[in-house]
Amino acid sequence: MNTVAFSALSDRSRLRIVELLRERPRPVGEIAQRLRLRQPQVSKHLKVLSQAGLVRARPVAQKRIYHLEAQPFQELDGWLGSFRRLWEGRLEMLDEYLQEMKASQRRQP
Repeated sequence: MNTVAFSALSDRSRLRIVELLRERPRPVGEIAQRLRLRQPQVSKHLKVLSQAGLVRARPVAQKRIYHLEAQPFQELDGWLGSFRRLWEGRLEMLDEYLQEMKASQRRQP
């Protein structure tokens, strides 16, 4: 599990940047405009996301176009998936227990 990625995503502005980049790759200026942030702020956040391996920049003429990197998100999804399986199993056990309780209440006079 990549704790650096979790740390990078813990900031609301960085999470909003990731949500924007999920739609499509974008240059810094467009991200700043869409999120109503100053360009230096966005650049700072993109640097953190880049260091965490979550985004990568591709130079196009004078611009740097940022896009999401799939692998870190796949790793996070796999790690979270282990918790999903755990909780699904626990919820199934709870459901079975509640069904048994309902059945026993129906049998009582």
